Amino acid sequence: MGEQKNKSGQNWSTLSKAQWMQRLTPAQFHVLREHGTERAFSGPFWDSFQPGRYFCVGCGNALFDSDSKFDAGCGWPSFFQAVHEGAVREYEDRSHMMVRTEIRCGACDGHLGHVFDDGPPPTGLRYCLNGTAMRFEPATD
Repeated sequence: MGEQKNKSGQNWSTLSKAQWMQRLTPAQFHVLREHGTERAFSGPFWDSFQPGRYFCVGCGNALFDSDSKFDAGCGWPSFFQAVHEGAVREYEDRSHMMVRTEIRCGACDGHLGHVFDDGPPPTGLRYCLNGTAMRFEPATD
């Protein structure tokens, strides 16, 4: 992975574990930096459908718009497409004795969740995210 910098020039890949722990709550750190997963129906945003945009809680990178969010019935926020190409990155995940596609933030490489091919049109994808890994900004009219 190449250098990923924020608007102020911070290189996300150089942050230490201690620096990430200062930036994030323990739950956010567990999900984003330790590849954890919140329990279904327990995290934020799984049942919220307010218009707006979702951002990485670790670095502020725009991830998903609410118009691509849908109720997958799985207990995690689900989307059928990212806000733009490069917003998220995909990695093969062979943990827990299965093969899945992990989704990480395209800017800070934080673990967000997984993507599956059982979503609705037009993409057929279901980006299944940990709500703990995101923050939400409501749309303004």
